[in-house]
Amino acid sequence: MPYRNLELEIDTLLSDVVEHNASDLHLIPGHPPIFRVDGRLTPRDEHEILSVDQIENIAQIFLDAARYKVLQEKKEFDFSYSFKDSNRFRINAYYQKGVLALALRFVPKTIRTIEELNLPPILTNFADRKQGLVLVVGPTGHGKSTTLAAMIDYINHNRAEHIITVEDPIEYLFTPQQSFIQQREVGLDTFSFANAIRATLREDANVVMVGEMRDFESISATMTVAETGHLVFATLHTNDAAQTIDRIIDTFPPDQQQQIRAQLSATLVSIVSLRLLPQIGGGRVLATEVMIANDAVRNIIRENRTYEMINTIHTGGQEGMISLDQSLAMLVAKRQVRIEDAKGYIQYPSVFEARLKGVSGGIPLNQE
Repeated sequence: MPYRNLELEIDTLLSDVVEHNASDLHLIPGHPPIFRVDGRLTPRDEHEILSVDQIENIAQIFLDAARYKVLQEKKEFDFSYSFKDSNRFRINAYYQKGVLALALRFVPKTIRTIEELNLPPILTNFADRKQGLVLVVGPTGHGKSTTLAAMIDYINHNRAEHIITVEDPIEYLFTPQQSFIQQREVGLDTFSFANAIRATLREDANVVMVGEMRDFESISATMTVAETGHLVFATLHTNDAAQTIDRIIDTFPPDQQQQIRAQLSATLVSIVSLRLLPQIGGGRVLATEVMIANDAVRNIIRENRTYEMINTIHTGGQEGMISLDQSLAMLVAKRQVRIEDAKGYIQYPSVFEARLKGVSGGIPLNQE
């Protein structure tokens, strides 16, 4: 497909992303557009191979002159782009081998509920809290933003709160229902995550959503807001509950770490870790680890014994906890996920195998 009218062709391409329910679109010089569908990359060979000039021109369609100049100066830039009927794309423009490329993440206009996402129902309990820190963690592209949006919208539909989000860039757009919602974008509405998070203390917020805790300043500010009686939701690029706690503590200087352990043990509500896997028959399905900060967990955090965290999760099923291995085993037993796809995320094979044997009754699993 030749790119004679670039703006029209971009509209067509983005419409194809929506139609095929692709999660991502990659625009790289020397390649046709590449979709990610159900976790797998697929070149769209019906489209023309993109040139360096075409990528530059596409970026200038998405960005005004001022923001395009920032991209050229910083060599990478995050922003959002609205497209037809409130569908949005989170875009990262970056340079590789001296030329520009674009990675676009599709953000659907509809915010799905906790139930529709097949998330553990206990997440509604976390959203019902009035204060504390709820962390959603996992690799990029595994549903953290979608999960946060579901919990924020649950609050929005169920009680009157002042909700402030701090994002880079803004992804899901919330329509106020019972709550009053303000969404602030780093670089547009504020200079940094840390500045905006601290400012919520002066803005009469009840609920704060932090798009990403990415450095010492944003982690420190998030901890302060959670400690001062707010309900805070945030994401972190870590793999599980134990690693998340260690990452937060290790961000601080050694002489502050004991104080931070005490602070975190007092404010933490839960850590939810996510993995998206290909679903048998098409689509993707979530595996989750849920750690709930009960008395045992709080002691583990205070006493720097995070190596014991996984055992507490494995034995905390009656309280709503579940390990990633247990979740993966359930998905395989229900014939939702192939065992070959689950194996890439298993942390403790013996736990996975024991759980799988327990829920499948020892019956061989037919994955076809």
